[in-house]
Amino acid sequence: MLLHDVDAAAGTVRSLARERAVSSRYAAYQRQLHDHVHRLIERDRHTAVVVGDRSVLAVQDELRALLAGGHPVLPDGALRDVQLVALGGLSESGKSTAGEYLRTRHAYARLKIGWLIRTAADLADLADPYACTPQVQAELLVDALDRYCAAHPYLDRVTIESLHRFEATAELRRLLGKQLTVLYLDAHADVRAARGTAGPGDVAERDIVKSERGAARVADLADEVIDNNRSSVALRHRLDQIALAARWPLRRPVPIAVGELGLPVRLAAYLTALLDQVTGEPAAVDLLAVTGSGARRTYRDGWSDLDVFVVAEPAGLPRLRQALDDLRDGLGGVKLGVTAVTAAECRSAAITPRLLHVLTLLGDGDYAPLWCRPGLSLPAPSPADDAAASAADAASAAIEIRRQLLHGAPDLRKLYKTTALLAKLILRILGTSQREHENDDSALVALLHDEPQNGPHDADPGQWAQRQRQARTDRATATTMATLVLDRWLSTFPQAGRS
Repeated sequence: MLLHDVDAAAGTVRSLARERAVSSRYAAYQRQLHDHVHRLIERDRHTAVVVGDRSVLAVQDELRALLAGGHPVLPDGALRDVQLVALGGLSESGKSTAGEYLRTRHAYARLKIGWLIRTAADLADLADPYACTPQVQAELLVDALDRYCAAHPYLDRVTIESLHRFEATAELRRLLGKQLTVLYLDAHADVRAARGTAGPGDVAERDIVKSERGAARVADLADEVIDNNRSSVALRHRLDQIALAARWPLRRPVPIAVGELGLPVRLAAYLTALLDQVTGEPAAVDLLAVTGSGARRTYRDGWSDLDVFVVAEPAGLPRLRQALDDLRDGLGGVKLGVTAVTAAECRSAAITPRLLHVLTLLGDGDYAPLWCRPGLSLPAPSPADDAAASAADAASAAIEIRRQLLHGAPDLRKLYKTTALLAKLILRILGTSQREHENDDSALVALLHDEPQNGPHDADPGQWAQRQRQARTDRATATTMATLVLDRWLSTFPQAGRS
């Protein structure tokens, strides 16, 4: 039994709102009807499916699930978990560019609306689908999408282009609801005319046809109107934000006190003074967090650096720079590494793999900032995306290890840190728990001893831990450990045959 609402009175209001005119008698009839139907459901005479504000497909999915047990041949809907992005705009507004970028950069399948509608029309034996009503056109489109995704069940992201018909787009929204994201690309007429390869006259002619179909009015239905008057790089960054927002949830970091990090007194005092200078109103930064060993409570005095991650807009950097200059003596010789990015760069993933990992740890709560602007939300990359990005850093670390090994007297500290970094990256790529092996020591022991496939076993774990400690001060041990970790990395590559 389909219900407008779980409440009979609210359901009556929804039902009457669909009518153009309502008499008092008809209104009384609807009230009685809704009361009676709800009583039957309360007595378990029928199963209720509440429509509410849900899309047509969402209701269909629930009906399919309810009927599947008694009707095993009923096909399951294939669109339930698919992210759908529909692209609209006038000629040369950038729809094709956007669709191709989402395909190549974010693994969206790219489909043409015309092909989908014609495919469904052929199955329905319709000679001219565009002579049908907008409702039928939208239903044909969704039917073809469902069939395509059923034939390609690995798809979870699809773009369709181009939206030229206002009424059909409105019907498509009714069918798909919030599952559909409509993006309208907008550009000035002179900009679009300059982009046309067949000349401005051709663009103007195509605009006339599309405008008659309601293409420009699709902007009124769009989830976002993208200004595409600027460079293609600006368009890509905005598309990155839209695509990643669907995969990476936004999280609000919860700050902790400086004392919770367990750092040496002078560094705790330094960070407290730094926060005082950059977080007073108006704050110069949006977020300030300690990363690395300082965040993991494994800081080694005399060995570790102090790494600080900052989210800040350009206007706040002069004040941050001044604070760092003023407080430099408070470090007591500790090497300070400050990395600053904007929130927009984080949301576009226009950051290095190392910083992507920092965002992942902040999102998981493994790192906590010392301060953040109230209401600030940052994307939390998935572990899979974090691991995929780590491959680039692993390649760089492997190259740096070889660079150090080729020196007659390698920088011992740099060799050890790079070796430990590569060990952590390999474990991350392999899917090993981040929490367990973010520490240099545990990562090296885990990679070289704990897992049978990872290395030699001529020593027990205690001896491996001792070797790892020696590698901090003994060049020969550090070189041996670096070679073992490098060999582990190279073992992941197929070996080409030698002639």
